[in-house]
Amino acid sequence: MLKFKKGYYTDVRTEERFVTNVTLRNGVLEESKQTSTKKTFIRVFNGDMWYYLSTYKTDDVQNELDNFYSRIPKNDGIDDNPVVKKFEINKASVFKFKDNCVKNDAIAKKQQILTDASEVFTQNEYVKVSLLRYQDRYSTFTFVSSKGADISYDFQLCGAVASVVLADGEKIYDDYYQVCTDNLASLDFSKERARKFIKESENFLFNAKTVQPGVYPVILSPHIAGIFAHESFGHKSEADFMIGDEKLKNEWILGKKVGADILSIYDSGSERGSGYAPFDDEGTKAGKTYLIKDGILTGRLHSAVTAVEMGENLTGNARAISCEYEPIVRMTSTVIEAGTTPKEQLFAKVKHGYYIESYKHGSGNSTFTIAPQRAYEIVDGKIASPVKIVVITGNVFETLGLIDGVSDKTEIVSSIFGGCGKNEQFPLMVSDGGPYISISKMNVQ
Repeated sequence: MLKFKKGYYTDVRTEERFVTNVTLRNGVLEESKQTSTKKTFIRVFNGDMWYYLSTYKTDDVQNELDNFYSRIPKNDGIDDNPVVKKFEINKASVFKFKDNCVKNDAIAKKQQILTDASEVFTQNEYVKVSLLRYQDRYSTFTFVSSKGADISYDFQLCGAVASVVLADGEKIYDDYYQVCTDNLASLDFSKERARKFIKESENFLFNAKTVQPGVYPVILSPHIAGIFAHESFGHKSEADFMIGDEKLKNEWILGKKVGADILSIYDSGSERGSGYAPFDDEGTKAGKTYLIKDGILTGRLHSAVTAVEMGENLTGNARAISCEYEPIVRMTSTVIEAGTTPKEQLFAKVKHGYYIESYKHGSGNSTFTIAPQRAYEIVDGKIASPVKIVVITGNVFETLGLIDGVSDKTEIVSSIFGGCGKNEQFPLMVSDGGPYISISKMNVQ
């Protein structure tokens, strides 16, 4: 048990991380390795400044901490500091993945998942390049603080992705798909799924037509709805962006009407998947924070520092990508809540528009952009031909107000590849999702 010195607030978090990486390029095994690392991050606060120390000396943390204290001025009144008073004192042990831990699955089994699917691509006459990757991660975390917090929990994720380039003469089309879950037994990266994927990729290669730029009704898939929520609204809800920015504070006043009545967006670390974080990296228990409720701005995401600064409650959103970094305000799982309309009714009302199924990349602030990967024309309420769309874009607040349909089922999408980036902390594990979303007008280019 660590001994904390009086006159300081201190917290110590340790992560032991196990990772598997397997790569096949054009059917040939290119990488197959497993690594384990363990690191500790120490924070000390004396009321005037935060001090950080990251170390691999996880068996000698007390000595590291004592030496660290010797270089930091103490403050006998630190316990009365409003930020220190804000921290939660949680004591919990939450282990969900020990019984199906990916550390216990042979690496040969993980290689075979890619090898089986790879045959579909290497035997296809139009696939010129195929890159298949598998990755898993199992982490155990501990967090203790000078206030008495004592937390331990685990995290697990595994996923596979296939990226391909198809060509026929001068026609070229690149595509990808990925699957992700929190246990290997439910990872569906089968040959059957690969065949369906490649068949639709061929459809795009031969039949995708260029759209006429303009303003159209658009329907977003659950994944794209989640990306839209993350990029267009989630980042703007991270409260550290507002500290010292009076213009942004005035723009984001709680209680303000910011979207359609049928729109609700929340963030929660309790959702299973890549955004799962039962406690944040300041020891705050995960909660469900509504950012928008029935079209009204109702909340934002906080660390202890931003919560004190803005006079609001903790939300469990102080996160770091590893024990090499300090926690900053970040999303977990950002989700548009389901409505009441069957998705078929959303499509049925569209005379002519576009359906966005998957994406290449996205970004957002006051204006958001999403570059679609797979998109389809909608004609007389039905999905029709595949199309080539460079980007869909719009003003965030205008678009939130133009949402005119929300389907009745939500899908949360996870990914182990990539993640969210902010302040040079990339990639952070997050997830996003939503129902099918209908937007009456959107710029399509």
